[in-house]
Amino acid sequence: MTDVAGKTSFVTGGASGIGLGIAKALLGAGSNVVIADIRDDHLAEAVAELDGGERVLALKLDITDRAAYAKAADTAEAKFGKLHILVNNAGVGLGGPTELATYADWDWVNGVNVNGVINGIVTILPRILSHGDGGHIVSTASMGALVPVGGSTIYCAGKAYVASMMECMRTELEPKGVITAAFCPGAVQTNIAKSGETRPAELSDSGYAATDRRRQSAGDLSHLFQTKEEVGQRVLRGIENNELYILTHSEFLEGVRERGEATTLAVQDHLPENAEYKSIFAMLFRNPAITEEIERQKRLKAERKA
Repeated sequence: MTDVAGKTSFVTGGASGIGLGIAKALLGAGSNVVIADIRDDHLAEAVAELDGGERVLALKLDITDRAAYAKAADTAEAKFGKLHILVNNAGVGLGGPTELATYADWDWVNGVNVNGVINGIVTILPRILSHGDGGHIVSTASMGALVPVGGSTIYCAGKAYVASMMECMRTELEPKGVITAAFCPGAVQTNIAKSGETRPAELSDSGYAATDRRRQSAGDLSHLFQTKEEVGQRVLRGIENNELYILTHSEFLEGVRERGEATTLAVQDHLPENAEYKSIFAMLFRNPAITEEIERQKRLKAERKA
């Protein structure tokens, strides 16, 4: 069980949507909170909504700027001392037929959704390890990482990268006191549809202009989505329970099961095993963090039913 009270959390994309919901939950549970965001207007509104006084620090940050990221981490440490929890949440969305995507589309989305997470880890993980108190890294992936669908290749591929990163890091870092988690939400009431407003001019050559216009004219369906407060509380529970996978929407259950079944059936189990290969490379064939997560989730489900 991870107790966030008295700790300091650094939340990227923390001034609106999912990030703000997570920041609210962490603040409410007693954590100091640093909200880092690229938009000044969102930062001002978030500070007012959080109303956390000296326990909240708002920083303007473009997570693709590595020098700025290091400076933001320095500023956060100067105010709160140690950093304990990193929430790699900032992200952008883009969808449409793969054949229409330009290099700029790929570079923009991956620059934020993948490289932004890498920048957070390279910048802040050594700071967490250095103080020896342990910590937590939550990275926002998506249910698209687990149930990828057509028309979202760039987005889902990047989110799968992030989820896999958390799975790999868990085995390495948990013995050092740092827990990692892949947060995979379904649809949430966020501003991700407006993420194009922060797209750099040098990456403006998009093949999805027409696709974006059609999506924006489809109408407001946000009443079908979970609120930022709901997902914020879900992430808080996931941190407190040390969960590897923090999932939200029950509607994805069939898709997750089907993917697991499809990959299981594709294993060539009719072929004989090479015992020497299996023995020498035993570390490749299963991730103990995933095995532990199975038992954790069974226990949590039993507790909810009790």
